[in-house]
Amino acid sequence: MPQRESGSVFFAFKERKVVNKSELIDAIAEGADISKAAAGRALDATLEAVTGALKKGDQVTLIGFGTFLVRERASRVGRNPRTGEAMTIAAAKIPSFKAGKALKDAVN
Repeated sequence: MPQRESGSVFFAFKERKVVNKSELIDAIAEGADISKAAAGRALDATLEAVTGALKKGDQVTLIGFGTFLVRERASRVGRNPRTGEAMTIAAAKIPSFKAGKALKDAVN
């Protein structure tokens, strides 16, 4: 379970490189002083809202944290790894995240 430092919103997760959804829900519940069920619903609603905005072509900016946006990737020529034959890889829209200054500073 995440532990909260006194006077801070920093959560120390287990000694792992990956934080899973349930650990994130635990941290949200503890930080917001709400139940785990409510934290889970809040996280799901947030992810659905971001996904819906990106589907419409909008971007979502959380000041200090970052911006979720859709980028266009042009079609390109690639190679089939088995045969070495050239093939066209279709253009695609890809979700992207650009970290904000506060997040960059917190990581560094």
